[in-house]
Amino acid sequence: MSRKLLIVAGVTPLPLALLGLGAVMLYRAPATEPKLGVPVTTVKRSDVAFVVNARGELQGGKTQMLTVPMIGGSSLTITTLRNNGEEVEEGDVVVAFDTTEQEFNLREAEADLAEAEQQLIQAENENQAREEETRAQLIQARTDVRVNELECRRNEVYARIKARQNELALQAAQDRLKQLEADLINRKATAAAGVALQKAAIAKAKVKGEIARRNIDSMTVEAKQPGYVALQQNTDGMIRWGMQVPAYQVGDQVRPGMAVAQIPDLESWEGTARIGELDRGHLAEGQPAEVRVVALPGRKFAGRVKVIGGTTGPPWDRYFDCRVSIDNPGPELRPGMSIRIRIQTGKLENVLWIPAQALFESDGRTYVYLRAGQGFVARDVKMVRRSEDKVVITGLQEGQQVAMASPDQGATRQERKSGAMQALPKS
Repeated sequence: MSRKLLIVAGVTPLPLALLGLGAVMLYRAPATEPKLGVPVTTVKRSDVAFVVNARGELQGGKTQMLTVPMIGGSSLTITTLRNNGEEVEEGDVVVAFDTTEQEFNLREAEADLAEAEQQLIQAENENQAREEETRAQLIQARTDVRVNELECRRNEVYARIKARQNELALQAAQDRLKQLEADLINRKATAAAGVALQKAAIAKAKVKGEIARRNIDSMTVEAKQPGYVALQQNTDGMIRWGMQVPAYQVGDQVRPGMAVAQIPDLESWEGTARIGELDRGHLAEGQPAEVRVVALPGRKFAGRVKVIGGTTGPPWDRYFDCRVSIDNPGPELRPGMSIRIRIQTGKLENVLWIPAQALFESDGRTYVYLRAGQGFVARDVKMVRRSEDKVVITGLQEGQQVAMASPDQGATRQERKSGAMQALPKS
């Protein structure tokens, strides 16, 4: 009996010692989460890449926009229109408009031109006939003057009455000659004005006809580059709330200057997106970007920042437009596709970082809630740079644990009343 007790006494201390050692280690090991239920994270050290993520849509970089020609102020009717998505080659007719009114204007201008040309010929002939008649009258008047001058030389041998008659006849002949010479000048001026008027009518008719021809030519719109047709939405029609805006179709009335369709350049694509003002200082033209099309899962396209627009928007929501060129486009891309843009703006190597939600800012302080025992202590840190989900900091050590939320929000009323959160002073 004593021997059995000795064996038990000799064996039992070892498990008890191991159990005690485990309890001590368990007590000393930091818990993965405090009793208060606040989520925690670990301060990590690694390379941190800074990126800007945005949503946008695809657009053709050199898109040919097909618009309604600027012809007066009246609406035009679409008579020919390619189908949406139909492929076209350079020179193919994409859209045409009703030319009835312009053809009428052209015929009217041609008729006016023909009439004006005939009137010009008539005016020139009449002027020539009047000029010849006036010249003949001038010759006759000069002859009469010469005859009367010769008669007046005989006045010395004629009686006084006869002499006076010759003088009066000479005076009348001279007056008639002067009148005919003045009439000739006036008739030439009148004839020139009449001819100029007819020539102006001819020029007007020619211009009118040329405008009509040019309008007719512009009402047939051709593709200037190969691609496919992307019809635009007809926002000028009667659209009720909640109805889908239809695309243009044959028979629609369109106003001058409106865009009916576009032909994107299949070799040049751009992605456009609106980005918050806070990221503007980190972006620069030429930075590499990655573009993913929502409708093409698994596909990604390389690109670069092409244009950074001006900042706009209300004070509480400032943003700017950013355009990204796509280096390796594919034939499956279409304008208006939703995309996700990821732009790498920089990289810091071998730095300490924590998730962005673990950093707090208040009253000019930048701090974290550092895990200490079963509570937290507010620790001031310095923020080096922030990304969308990470913050590079100094003032902590790798492996330390910080709260992902304010511990005060996770504490119960009884715990706050008991002062559990104030158990540790701020450091």
